Amino acid sequence: MRADARRNRDRILAAAEEVFARHGASASTEEVAAIAGVAIGTVFRHFPTKQDLLAAIVKELLARLTAEVAELASADPATALFDFVERVVEQAAEKRAVVELLAADGVRVGVADPLRGLADALGVLLSRAQQAGAVRAEIRLDEVLALLTATAQGALHGGWSEDLRRRALAVVFAGMRP
Repeated sequence: MRADARRNRDRILAAAEEVFARHGASASTEEVAAIAGVAIGTVFRHFPTKQDLLAAIVKELLARLTAEVAELASADPATALFDFVERVVEQAAEKRAVVELLAADGVRVGVADPLRGLADALGVLLSRAQQAGAVRAEIRLDEVLALLTATAQGALHGGWSEDLRRRALAVVFAGMRP
């Protein structure tokens, strides 16, 4: 790919991240093009459909979240999982497209593999937390993912205050601890 085409693609993805964070998956590609400073045709040359653009931005966000989880794998096993869940819920509005896709069918927009990668990385944190005695042994990964999705959705769509978010997470975490 030519350098200018690569720069356009990067600008489009950065703009899409901003627009999708603000408006969710229903955001317009025209607004993405305007913020990126490119013509709508340039957006469609790189991403033939809105689904392609959404999938690309979500894949990048999921890759960043997965890298964050991988980094936490070397942190204190008693707190790493809780720290990650707290960060995701705090940033729910910024990662609106990811939150929406965690609750939806990732296959539909072509992010099933990155979602599995994130789930696998979270499984490592869960296992380490259980081995450290910080999380009940019977807690399963699908339950952690459901709780993560629910609390992120609540923070995003429920307009939670910082206090409510903190209290809701305290209840969730208390249920996970032995």
